[in-house]
Amino acid sequence: MILKPAVACSALLTTLLSLPAAADASFERCIGELRAEAQTRGIRTETFDALTRALEPDRSVLDQLDYQPEFRTPIWDYLSGLVDDERIADGQAMMAQWATTLQEVETRYGIDRATIVAVWGIESNFGRNFGKRPLLASLSTLSCFGRRQSFFRSEFFATLKIIESGDVDAARLTGSWAGAFGHTQFMPSTFARVAVDFDGDGRRDLIDSIPDALASTANFLAQAGWVSGQPWGHEVTLPAGFDFALAGRHNKRSIAEWGRLGVRRIDGLPLEPSTTAAAILLPAGEGGPIFLVQRNFEALYSYNTAETYALAIAHLSDRLRGGGAFVKPWPTDDPGLSRTERREVQALLTRLGYPVGEIDGIIGKTSREAIQDVQKMNGLEPDGRAGRYMLRVLRRLAGEAQGGGS
Repeated sequence: MILKPAVACSALLTTLLSLPAAADASFERCIGELRAEAQTRGIRTETFDALTRALEPDRSVLDQLDYQPEFRTPIWDYLSGLVDDERIADGQAMMAQWATTLQEVETRYGIDRATIVAVWGIESNFGRNFGKRPLLASLSTLSCFGRRQSFFRSEFFATLKIIESGDVDAARLTGSWAGAFGHTQFMPSTFARVAVDFDGDGRRDLIDSIPDALASTANFLAQAGWVSGQPWGHEVTLPAGFDFALAGRHNKRSIAEWGRLGVRRIDGLPLEPSTTAAAILLPAGEGGPIFLVQRNFEALYSYNTAETYALAIAHLSDRLRGGGAFVKPWPTDDPGLSRTERREVQALLTRLGYPVGEIDGIIGKTSREAIQDVQKMNGLEPDGRAGRYMLRVLRRLAGEAQGGGS
């Protein structure tokens, strides 16, 4: 049947108007299913009803399911924003401010303070960025729509138990789109497994208790197999003719054997003749920095199951101890930007008339779209990337705009 234009528009309007109601009905049915399952998980019905009565789905979280910067962002961009002079200075200040607590945590769990503070810095910028999404809304939506619903249902139920136990109030439970929360961004199921009450107030609170957050992070790493006194790894060089089939995080050999194969520390010194297992990691291929990683790197990896993430924590911990930048540069002629430089990018875009919002150093969707527009207008590849070259372009354009207006 062919509809006349007026009829077609009316039918389309009816369909569009019915979508939210249909979707909400689907969400309500799903909440009913979750209610039944919650009872089998030991969650009281009155708790479930009180916490879900006013819930509405937040479908914006579904857009995040397939976007993880650890896997999509060039590693030089990823690390430049996470391990910069600003975060190093802040981390060292936090190590001094919380020295007594960190000493107690280190004594109990065997995790060095620089590593704990590095996790804190990467995860929430030392408590400045918890995430603003209510966990119950995000996790109920992910439990009902999209992929990995079984995983997110477990996290949703774990969140209900956190609230029911009295550890954290529901109103305080805001975090990332996926449900991570607190100073060191635990998932609810991780909280249930390893969070500790270190300040002795009877609650495990990763939001309002820094001692609880730092100790819980140390407990996580200890249970992940951290070996006290061992480094996470070293930057190394490979011999000419090295067989790259031997590389990879799972291809472990003793450090002594790697030494016999010609692997050396980046400073040219030979590796120690140790039986400790290690693997060769080439996060940017043979043209970039190369690392010999040990068991503690695996513990860091388990925190977020991404090699780039583990490397960020490892590198920041080294910098907090006074170590330097990687010796071998990344294989790019357009390096990434620090957060200070990213804030400059946003400020320059604002001066050029683009409403990018808060100048926070986070190059989000609005900033990327503005960069793409600038790139298109100047005959550049519109990839939306904020690198060193783009910063120079924006400085020039802003200068020209200012000169033209004077």
